[in-house]
Amino acid sequence: MNAPHSSPSAVASALEDTRAGLARADYLCSEDIATAVFLALRLDKPVLIEGPPGVGKTELAHATARWLGRPLIRMQCYEGLDESKALYEWKYGKQLLYTQVLKDKLGDLMQGAQGLKESLARLHEFDDTFFSTEFLEPRPLLKALWADEGAVLLVDEIDKAEQEFEAFLLEMLQDYKISIPELGTLKAKVPPICFLTSNNTRELGDALKRRCLHLHIPYPSLALEQQIITLKVPALAAGLREQVVALVQALRKLDLKKAPAVSETIDWARTLVLLHASELEPALVRRTLNVLLKFQDDIQLADSELTGLLAAGPRISGAR
Repeated sequence: MNAPHSSPSAVASALEDTRAGLARADYLCSEDIATAVFLALRLDKPVLIEGPPGVGKTELAHATARWLGRPLIRMQCYEGLDESKALYEWKYGKQLLYTQVLKDKLGDLMQGAQGLKESLARLHEFDDTFFSTEFLEPRPLLKALWADEGAVLLVDEIDKAEQEFEAFLLEMLQDYKISIPELGTLKAKVPPICFLTSNNTRELGDALKRRCLHLHIPYPSLALEQQIITLKVPALAAGLREQVVALVQALRKLDLKKAPAVSETIDWARTLVLLHASELEPALVRRTLNVLLKFQDDIQLADSELTGLLAAGPRISGAR
């Protein structure tokens, strides 16, 4: 859709509606994230989301689809991904079957034809049939373009695909259309809402970035992460929730190979509920550090700093 001229108050209201809509889809976000989604909807532009793993890049696309009631079409990128896996393939088996049918009926088709030229002309009438949409197997990109009511397209971990595939995406991201040699140019019925995610394993090209709105999702603030845990793990007591988030935020300041992400904070909170924890006792934290940290060196480093980290964190009211 084209960006309408709106008053500042209407824009502020629309931004709040976006944030509230994502919250109803169980995604609590900052103003920056809500603004990026709002602009993507109004400007019909894709959003390139960067940031560390586990901060909610992929989940933002899922939440947007839930909020808007649109199907989510996800394409996981990987090394070696090509056009046939991302855009379309011809249904070769079906084409072969129809070729056999045509062969069986060849005599009837050629009946009355005068000479080779007229016979070839009759055969050429079937060229378009074999390379029509009936024989096309759509892959994620084409499915998103063909969605009657629009879709949310998630191109996940675009940095894992080669630069050639990145270049292939440019036409679609520019005008939401693609070119198929046998069919010509196919344009989206309704432009999809497109999210691309990147973990920065390689530098993306300038041409791709120019076509996208840029959104960097960092680790959440202490207050926002507490709200997320309240939403995702309501069974965790409020005092323990404060301790959990404070400790995770402190761990992220250590020199770790992989800092704990929001998803791991949620997993740890669920672990503590499962273990009927009432406070963060050092022995319990040490037994469950493997839920938060994925490298043994990180676990050992956190273990060595644990006494100080727990002493610096908030205490549960009434806890001994």
